[in-house]
Amino acid sequence: MKLPLMDLPIRVAESGFYRGFSKDVSIAAKLLVGGLILWAVAFPENAAATLGAFNSIILATFNYWYVYVAAFFLLLCFALALWPAAGRLKLGLEDDRPEFSNFSWFSMMFGAGIGIGMLTFATAEPMYHWATSPGTIMGAFEGSTAASVREAYVWSFTHWGLAAWACYAIVGLSLAYFTYRRGLPLTIRSALTPLFGKSLSGPLGHVIDVVAVVATVLGVSQTLGFGVDQFISGLSIIGFGDWLYTTGEGGGQSASTLGLIFALMIIMGASTLSALSGVGNGIKWLSNLNMGLSFFLLTFFLIFGSTFFGLSALFVGIWDYLISLPGNMFTVWTADGTETGDALAGWQGGWTIFYWAWWIAFAPFVGVFLARISKGRTVREYVLGALIIPAAMCFVWFAMVGGTAIDLELSGVAEGAIAGAGQESQLFAMLGVMLPDTLAYWMSVIVVILLLTYLVTSADSAVLIINTINAGGDEGPKARPHILFWGAALALVVGGLIIAGGLGAIQTAMVIGALPFSMVMVMMGVALVKAIYRDGQREKLGIATTHEGEVAAE
Repeated sequence: MKLPLMDLPIRVAESGFYRGFSKDVSIAAKLLVGGLILWAVAFPENAAATLGAFNSIILATFNYWYVYVAAFFLLLCFALALWPAAGRLKLGLEDDRPEFSNFSWFSMMFGAGIGIGMLTFATAEPMYHWATSPGTIMGAFEGSTAASVREAYVWSFTHWGLAAWACYAIVGLSLAYFTYRRGLPLTIRSALTPLFGKSLSGPLGHVIDVVAVVATVLGVSQTLGFGVDQFISGLSIIGFGDWLYTTGEGGGQSASTLGLIFALMIIMGASTLSALSGVGNGIKWLSNLNMGLSFFLLTFFLIFGSTFFGLSALFVGIWDYLISLPGNMFTVWTADGTETGDALAGWQGGWTIFYWAWWIAFAPFVGVFLARISKGRTVREYVLGALIIPAAMCFVWFAMVGGTAIDLELSGVAEGAIAGAGQESQLFAMLGVMLPDTLAYWMSVIVVILLLTYLVTSADSAVLIINTINAGGDEGPKARPHILFWGAALALVVGGLIIAGGLGAIQTAMVIGALPFSMVMVMMGVALVKAIYRDGQREKLGIATTHEGEVAAE
């Protein structure tokens, strides 16, 4: 048996504007993302129609694929943690120790992985499923009643629980294993070396990394899109003015172009400055800050919210979730021409499949970031830490925040003020119902600050990760122009797609972009199992399975 591959040269430019970067990956990714921006801005109606048509085809053709790959990632993560030969392995050399404390590790992981969505969906998703869910569609119970509360939490926990973090964890684990044990570059192609070997130094590897960059841009854009919408809503509520919104012919309000530009300039300006400072400075500081503010807000709801209702939703919801998880992870509803069948397929496409695509598109970014901050931890510690702790945090947040909103509506206190608000405004509407005007205002200010820190953390981390992939896995400092380019590109993708068709256009582009990377992720899982198994055989024969010395960027 031979030594494992411990050298994967990736050609990078030695001089000029792209010094230290792979031109093949960087230029191709910039052309694809730039083309998407120009298309969305110059031909918004055509872009919206074309993306919508592709989305319909994918939801009709690949719905089974998205559901089954999410289940595969979850099962694989637990199998690796329970497999004795895998669980004890360290993501690094024997004397490597974790760079970050457990609190900072968790803060950066949680902030990059889910933070923004929590502020939007912790209220909005339980409220939506409370009114409409598979149970209400099939007539098992009536929506917006006490009978539909448990179903609301089954699906909220399914979408934001273990499966979401399994998508992130499998990418991060693969990259950390091959980078810190074998000395390969910290880039997506390295995780496929057991399957394709040295051929990944060439065009095949470039294609894989480009797919990862585009998926990252679209996945992060989806997250930023939700966050920007809520950020604008918060700015309006705390008194920044009516110019943030424009009113359509039907009387509906949407973020104005000027409001979008203003919000994106604040977010991307701050995130670019943070990215320039690196992971150990700006990103770490912001992650700790938003984790502290998150605990403050959660403590507020524990004390002043519907505490008993929320705790009941938490414990009963976790039980219901775990009992229903096997069935929910493998159930696929397809349109069959009946009213119920079409409604179930539409609900699953708009929620479950959308979420699986979102987590997959977000996975190259969060995965590379998790690998970057997890060196020195064991496989079992990594898997359990990256799955159970963040999922539990999501459950507590959804139960306390969303539970308070549902209880206020059930009891009649809210009188429809929360349910009738837009998705981006429901958290602020709930604060307005719960508190006197002055206190509601200052709590809204805190939410806006927290939202900004989450947005900046996600955006600056994404810029650094994109540049790491473009640089052939080099984790070192990046040239300022490339950081500035990708910061601007993220802002333009978000703004351009919102102009083309609102958040729906970003969602559609993201579902499409996630498809090729989902196939890469499946191969990553297979390659990781093969590598661990063969390394176990090598150890029995006394053959080295780790590189010696420091990891050198190729």
